[in-house]
Amino acid sequence: MRKEEKGEGIYNVIIIGAGTAGLVTAAGTAGLGGRVALIERNLMGGDCLNFGCVPSKALISSARLIQQIRESGKWGLDPQSPQFAFEKIFERMRARRAKIAPNDSRERFESLGVDIFHGEARFVSPYEVEVKISPSPQSSPPGRGGRGDSGEVQKLRAKNFVIATGSRAVIPKIEGIEKVPYFTNETIFDELKEKPESMIVLGGGPIGCELGQALSRLGVKITIVEYVPQILGPEDVDVGQFMQERFEAEGIMVQHCTEATRVSMRDGLITLEGNYKPPGAAQGSPVQFTGHALLLAVGRCPMMKALSLEAAGVKYTANAVEVNDYLQTSQPHIYAVGDIANRLKFTHTADYTARVVIRNILMPFQFLRQKVEWSVVPWCTYSDPEVAHVGLGEKEAQQKKIEYDLFVVSLQDVDRAVVESEDTGFAKVLTEKGSDKILGATIVAPHAGDLLHEFVLAMSAKIGLGKIASMIHAYPTFAELARKAGDKYNKTRLTPRAKKIFSWLYARARK
Repeated sequence: MRKEEKGEGIYNVIIIGAGTAGLVTAAGTAGLGGRVALIERNLMGGDCLNFGCVPSKALISSARLIQQIRESGKWGLDPQSPQFAFEKIFERMRARRAKIAPNDSRERFESLGVDIFHGEARFVSPYEVEVKISPSPQSSPPGRGGRGDSGEVQKLRAKNFVIATGSRAVIPKIEGIEKVPYFTNETIFDELKEKPESMIVLGGGPIGCELGQALSRLGVKITIVEYVPQILGPEDVDVGQFMQERFEAEGIMVQHCTEATRVSMRDGLITLEGNYKPPGAAQGSPVQFTGHALLLAVGRCPMMKALSLEAAGVKYTANAVEVNDYLQTSQPHIYAVGDIANRLKFTHTADYTARVVIRNILMPFQFLRQKVEWSVVPWCTYSDPEVAHVGLGEKEAQQKKIEYDLFVVSLQDVDRAVVESEDTGFAKVLTEKGSDKILGATIVAPHAGDLLHEFVLAMSAKIGLGKIASMIHAYPTFAELARKAGDKYNKTRLTPRAKKIFSWLYARARK
């Protein structure tokens, strides 16, 4: 039987988008023996590799070390000023990214048997897409580019499709925004060539907080302007307040409850005007901020305009492609994964949905397919300290009128944190009222993203907080945070009546 050439015949799966969700789907399907085509209009690796997790965490790691040198007196060293060049920090970040890039490269996926097409894809029917071929921005060896010249339109057919086009940075509709230079997470890592004296960060979510703190530690005077009453809005109020105080102690200005209304530029200085209206105020008051650079970090929106979803009969809203619990769209053979469909837009949720779809495409009957489960989803903001969260927080529990017990452990009670001079932070665990069933956990601490997973596993496996307390935890470790939370729960079981009985037993044993 003649092997079908690239682009010919019918594929088992055509995937649109080569970010995390698309790459995982492609590798998994090809590994199981499926015939796969992967279409990408920009960079292989998508947001995570090029503009998100990888470069931001590389930058944050350098900034953290700089801050430790700056605060070296905490560790008994003579105070000293860190010596670094802003440009070299960014060079190191790009080098770290380049080291990871081969994992997501065209060459690697072609070696797995995936047909790669670089260009813009759009549906022409429920079972066919057109790809307008364009030059790949990532180099390929001569002769590896595949069939099709730049500008050519190629039609591809498949039994199943996976939409994995991801999301992009939102550009807010502010007067004058089109007349001033600005950065987003998609441009700052490659286009910020030298250190600005100051920067306005519009948006106090994870991206704004992570990059704002990192750049502040690199010597940029940062002002974070946030619309809602706290930074890190989805987190509990005490978490947002804690992080604001930490930022302010490092010299970052935080302005919340402010709607940006106008932006302008004069003599190399950007001015952001806004309306400050705290909760309960009858009306706001004008405020303005100036900086040599502007970073927009106000959220993300789906990338789907170019897909011609109407031609495929796929339903969508302004915020996402509509999917059911099996990640099927209104056309059951067309799936959507990652940011284009997920409310929680993280690399790990994109990876998760891709793994579900690999199984669901392979299974011939719906009852064999897997539903997505969103009840236990961890996330982490990689500020310093990190803020990690899973399940319910107090704010959400109160909004849903769910009764709970709260157990809080300060890092000052964790010996490892004390000896490391990293004892500012806490963990808070919510359990079902009168039970040790864990409803959620939030950790504000160094390595919080790693520490959280003991609670993630416990919630997934339905292990209670009391059971965590009975586990042997190595001493001294930051992980004792979880055991100490369990100890606090166990102490609530020692009621006055139980204590009275135990006292009687001890007294009886002495006779």
